[in-house]
Amino acid sequence: MNAILTIALNPAVDISCTAQTVKPIHKIRTKNQKSDPGGGGTNVARVISVLGGQPVLAYLSGGTTGPMFESLLVDSAIVQYRFEMQGPVRVAYMIWEETTGAEYRFVPEGPEVSIEEIEPLMKFVGGFDGRYCVASGSLPPGLPTDTYARIANTCSHKGTRLVLDTSGEALQEAFAHGGIYLAKPSRHELEVFAGHRLDGQGLRDVAAMLVAKGAAKNLVVSLGADGALLANEDAITHAPSMKVKVRSAVGAGDSFVGAMTWWLSLGKSVAESFRFGLAAGAAAAMTPGTGLCRQTDVLMLFDRLKQQQV
Repeated sequence: MNAILTIALNPAVDISCTAQTVKPIHKIRTKNQKSDPGGGGTNVARVISVLGGQPVLAYLSGGTTGPMFESLLVDSAIVQYRFEMQGPVRVAYMIWEETTGAEYRFVPEGPEVSIEEIEPLMKFVGGFDGRYCVASGSLPPGLPTDTYARIANTCSHKGTRLVLDTSGEALQEAFAHGGIYLAKPSRHELEVFAGHRLDGQGLRDVAAMLVAKGAAKNLVVSLGADGALLANEDAITHAPSMKVKVRSAVGAGDSFVGAMTWWLSLGKSVAESFRFGLAAGAAAAMTPGTGLCRQTDVLMLFDRLKQQQV
């Protein structure tokens, strides 16, 4: 089965808009409001679908905002499995300030979720018959920090390749468990792991150490404007960021993860899939607000990368 399972334990309704100026105390008049289904796993599924893949999305939903979140997915080609939670789906807000080009992002932590509420979803993961599973996004309050480590354990026993994109203690516990096929920490997450600031060589050393100890078979370290690192047992490769006109940073990481996973699922090499992910991340930066990457932009940028390789 070539379907890719994506998991959204902390989905969101993403609202974006523009304002002339953002100032404290004053009432801020906004326009161009747009709503999208969001949260890491949701965005990854959206990207895979846009690129032509077959994503399956398992997500928690509840409260008064749950139906709103679900309505935003109605017209998508994503196969959806909803799991009930008592709390409401969080609502995130992004404002683009016209006078400065600054982007303001307000991201709530999400509702309290109990272990009992997540168990049906965990059981679903255990029964999923597919090659790739993507667990992406923050853990909602209430869930133990070993939740993603549990998913890693389930996937390793089934022979499913887990792609993990999270942060904080949840990432640290997953690293300690190991068995992750692909992880995408940021520079900051590696510095937290190391306990101090890291220069270029330090980043390479910590990434190589995590691969050597089995934390992840492949490690992609996002470096913002400095590009990204790919580390595995074959090599450590640095790729500079692509030069594009940036409209918004929202969704770039999720676009990278979704694109790289989909390309891997087609049997492409890790190195080529890494470049495809870079193209998707850059393509997402070209779209305003909460928009993700567009297929035409991804293919155009990927073709540019391939030409640079010649």
